[in-house]
Amino acid sequence: IVDTAMIAANAVATAKLADGAVTSTKSTGLGGLAMADQWRVDGDHGETNNSVLTAWERNDTYFSGIGTGMTESSGVFTFPATGIYQIDFHASSRRAANQAIPYVRYWLQVSTDSGSNFIAVAMGSSQMGTGGDNQECFCAGKAIVDVTNASTFRIQLYVAASTHVRPLYGSGVNHTTMTFLKLGDT
Repeated sequence: IVDTAMIAANAVATAKLADGAVTSTKSTGLGGLAMADQWRVDGDHGETNNSVLTAWERNDTYFSGIGTGMTESSGVFTFPATGIYQIDFHASSRRAANQAIPYVRYWLQVSTDSGSNFIAVAMGSSQMGTGGDNQECFCAGKAIVDVTNASTFRIQLYVAASTHVRPLYGSGVNHTTMTFLKLGDT
């Protein structure tokens, strides 16, 4: 008879394990997302330009995050832990006046010094023609960031256009969003 005390820690080969033998309790650290979180703009910024988007709320429409999510204050997000994160943004904008807007740009910006300085890591760009009032466009971008110090890394979404635009918002549907996925450890 061989019991567990007699088996070396690394003595059981993968080929000897039955497909259903590894339970979720024993599978921690084997991959999968450590954290998933999603936020959306739920407040009106009015016509804005060269500014950080604020008025964020965590998605609460058929969404449940994984792990400890992000925290946000005045448009600046803080990471819950070190690790490799994928950050996606989708930003919709409207211009009320019948005016061409050659570029609308949203910049995903990261700080490694607690928000004293930000640098761009992703940018989405679009434009609006002269088709009339209430023109709309959207921008999207994505970055993978190695957060080596959760107490000093910050991230924000910044809008810069050739003239003022209105970021679209809502508390029941995602118009302008940021999605955070922790892919693994740093």
